Amino acid sequence: MWCLVMASELCKTISEAKLERHKNLFLNYRNLHHFPLELLKDEGLQYLERLYMKRNSLTTLVLYFPLISCFEVHSHAEVGDLRELQTLDISTNRLMTLPERLHMCLSLQYLTADRNHLWSVPRHLCQLPSLNELSMAGNRLAFLPLDLGRSRELQYVYVDNNIHLKGLPSYLYNKVIGCSGCGSPIQVSEVKLLSFSSGQLTVFLPAEVKSIGTETDHVLPLQELAMRTLYNTYYRFLKDLNFLTPISLPKSLLELLHCPLGHCHRCSQPMFTIVYPKLFPLRETPMAGLHQGRTTVSFVAYCCSTQCLQTFDLLS
Repeated sequence: MWCLVMASELCKTISEAKLERHKNLFLNYRNLHHFPLELLKDEGLQYLERLYMKRNSLTTLVLYFPLISCFEVHSHAEVGDLRELQTLDISTNRLMTLPERLHMCLSLQYLTADRNHLWSVPRHLCQLPSLNELSMAGNRLAFLPLDLGRSRELQYVYVDNNIHLKGLPSYLYNKVIGCSGCGSPIQVSEVKLLSFSSGQLTVFLPAEVKSIGTETDHVLPLQELAMRTLYNTYYRFLKDLNFLTPISLPKSLLELLHCPLGHCHRCSQPMFTIVYPKLFPLRETPMAGLHQGRTTVSFVAYCCSTQCLQTFDLLS
């Protein structure tokens, strides 16, 4: 009975918001286990600018619609379809991932996803042109996208109390960062990710990274050379990758062409399978005093070649 009352009140709240064209919608403390279909059903919330869904039990922000016939593909809708959204607060839920199309919320300025079960930040979020503040404190992050902080708009990043997180992309240097409680000791068996070590510090890398380069490398792997050639030829000059299909290129590589793993922190060359990392321990930077004794993370510069690796200097 109580659940029916809650569902009825939820539908009423959303219906009123649609009818009156509200720009703010508060769905906090609603005991939500699923993203409300009513938010994306029909029309009416395209103008929604601020959505608050904190302290629920959400496990996903995606809705999948059943097949009508065996020849159709599953269709789905997600919070990324709310294109005018400027503020999204989904803190204190049970989310393990963020939706693929969240980067299509081109007006999104403030994203708060604290206290969930997130283990990664989608690299597509780095493409959000208006994102000013990203807060993902109290999750299970082991790495951050290589390009996080590359946008000048992003000025505030809070990743406190992600104990597995030990490396911050050097693009975040000179941003406002919260990283207290990060970098606690972790057993290698707990995380199955590619990593590199410097001294006693081991930093984990995104799952898409296939190999780690060093200063002794003389040539790039063939796959990386091919990807960079395709990108430089077709994207930079033709501005079009749509003619490529999964038949001509594996789906995983096709996706990387549209959204590279990251861009060299030294020269901005796109990278697809290999990175050349360089550590700058926080204790050796001017920011050490802000976080003294509360974190053991380092800034990591991700470079595209041995030359950029040797010439990059965060502190100069």
